Amino acid sequence: VQLVESGGGSVQAGGSLRLSCRSSKGSFLDYGTGWFRQAPGKEREGIACLSTNDGRTIYGDSVKGRFTIFSDRAKSTVYLQMNDLKPEDTAVYYCAAGDWMGLDLEASEYDYWGQGTQVTVAS
Repeated sequence: VQLVESGGGSVQAGGSLRLSCRSSKGSFLDYGTGWFRQAPGKEREGIACLSTNDGRTIYGDSVKGRFTIFSDRAKSTVYLQMNDLKPEDTAVYYCAAGDWMGLDLEASEYDYWGQGTQVTVAS
């Protein structure tokens, strides 16, 4: 499974961005799907996970209330809507999928990763 992210870029603090992730399989059904980020010198952080089969979600504390993970009706694309962005949100953002159904923010549980997309938030 190959994952391709898009939608990163630079934005002022308080702004919004939407990241997209598409799968080479054409569907995220039956996969756990998450978004992670890694800032320079820091460990990779799980920020959002979507159970595409039933729509349940979980979020990391650092983004709760500001970011939303969702998919399109065909489950072919998973999005991360990021609102009220802060300079500390600056990182490379990765889409990931696992051969399981459910919710998990642990990077080690994921089997497939995208190449990452840079998000930079200026103060």
